[in-house]
Amino acid sequence: MKKILLIDDDESIQLLYHAELTDMGYEVAQAYDGVQGLAILETFQPDLVILDINMPNMNGLEVLRRLKEAHPDLPVLLSSAYHQYKEDFSSWASDAYIVKSSDMTELKEAVRGFLG
Repeated sequence: MKKILLIDDDESIQLLYHAELTDMGYEVAQAYDGVQGLAILETFQPDLVILDINMPNMNGLEVLRRLKEAHPDLPVLLSSAYHQYKEDFSSWASDAYIVKSSDMTELKEAVRGFLG
């Protein structure tokens, strides 16, 4: 079973994404900030990381930088409520960027593209 690490401080997004991704057949671990996400990463060993940008303790762009330094081949999908980060040079290290929406089509397609 493919594994996804979801790092997002928004509880409603966590609930929505977790439900959808587990229904798709993936094992999902959840972290509510970047520090927790980096800690879980080492033991959970995901096949994909879905990462928010605006979070407490460590923002997603810093988490992305650290993830790519330690695991350059691990795909990271940035999921943000804000379009403007898509133009931020720091976000270009991600493998995909989606804007959060209640319509899960784009997220599901991106996940399938990475994990099948």
